[in-house]
Amino acid sequence: MKVTLNRDSLLDALSRVQSVVSTKSTIPVLSNVLLEAENGQLRLSATDMELTAVTSVEAEVGLAGRSTLPAKRFHSMIRELPPSTVELEVDDSHNASIRCGGSYFKLMGLPATEYPELPDPETKQSFRLEKEKLRFMLRCVQYAASVDETRFVLNGILFSFKEQKLTTVATDGRRLALSEQELEFPESEEIDMVVPAKAVNELLRNLGDEGEVEISAAGNHVRIQTETLTLMTKLIDGTFPNFRQVIPASCNERIALERESLQAAVRRVALVTNEQSNSIKLHFMENAVEVLSSTPDIGEANEKVPVKYSGPEMTIAYNPEFLTAPLRVLDSDEVYFELTDEMSPGVMKSDVSFLYVIMPMRIQ
Repeated sequence: MKVTLNRDSLLDALSRVQSVVSTKSTIPVLSNVLLEAENGQLRLSATDMELTAVTSVEAEVGLAGRSTLPAKRFHSMIRELPPSTVELEVDDSHNASIRCGGSYFKLMGLPATEYPELPDPETKQSFRLEKEKLRFMLRCVQYAASVDETRFVLNGILFSFKEQKLTTVATDGRRLALSEQELEFPESEEIDMVVPAKAVNELLRNLGDEGEVEISAAGNHVRIQTETLTLMTKLIDGTFPNFRQVIPASCNERIALERESLQAAVRRVALVTNEQSNSIKLHFMENAVEVLSSTPDIGEANEKVPVKYSGPEMTIAYNPEFLTAPLRVLDSDEVYFELTDEMSPGVMKSDVSFLYVIMPMRIQ
C-alpha cells in the first residue's frame, strides 16, 4: 500500500476514529486502525467489537492495499509532523514507512486479515435531523446516564422515535434528563433504541453544528452517519424504564431562577463538601433562596440568591453535581423549579423542550 496525502487531513481523520480503540483489549489487532487505500481515498476504521467508527480522507493512491497500524502511536506520530504532505508506504510485512518534510518514522503493523469483519447490517428505519438539534438534545441528557454496570440498560441513552417526536432520555435512578424534538416520520417507523453512552460521547465529540445526521436502525445495531464519520454500535438489550411514570404530574410551587447565578452559588458553596458529606441545601424563603452547606472538619458556606417566591419556607438537600450538571449545558437565562415538598422529586425546566427530575437527599 502506498498513499500520499495532506498531513492535516490525515490527522483529522485519525482523530475521528482513534478514540474508539480500547486500551484494555486482549486482541492485539484491536489496538490498531484499519487502513484501506483505493479509488483516491484512504479509509480508516477502528472498533472495540461493540462500537465501530469509519471515516475517509482524499489521498493519491500509488498502490492500493489494506493494513493495520497501532492507532494511538500512529495518531501521535502524525500529530507531531509538520503541516505538509505525508507519504505513507506499507510493505508486505506490514511495516509502515512514514515521511513528511525531513521527518521519517518506521512503524510495525499487523495484517488486515487479522482484523475483525466490520458490521454492516441492512437498515430498516432511518431518520434525519439537523446536527445542531441532535447535539443540543444529547448534551442535555448524556451526563445523567448511569455508570453502574449492574444496571446495564441505564448505561445508555434512550432514543425514542414516537408520536412525531424524537425523545432522548438518560437516568441513573436518582435523576432523569429528557429532551424532545419534533420530527416527521411514518407511524410504522416508530422505535425505541438504547444507545450505549460511549457511542453517544463519540458522536458528541465529532458532531458539528452544520448539516444533517442520519440515524438508522439495523437489527440490534444503530448506524449514525454524517458526511465525515460513520458510527455503528450495538444497542443495549433490555427495556428502558417507563420514564413518564417518574415525572411528577403536578407541583405546588413553580420558581423562576437566574441560571448562571444559581450555578455559581452552588459551585461556590459545594467547595466545603466532600465525598462523605456531598450535599448542599436550598432553603426557599420570601424572595430568596439560600444555598448552604456545612461539613465537619472542613467548614461551612452559604449564599443568598434573589428569586420571586412567596410560598412556604422549604429546605431541600441535593447532590451539588446533580444540581449543576443541567445548568452547565443549558443556555437559557432562566430555569424553573417545580417543587411539591421537601421529600418529593423536584423538576427543573427551561424555555426549550427540556425536563430534569432530581431526587432530594435525606437531611440528617
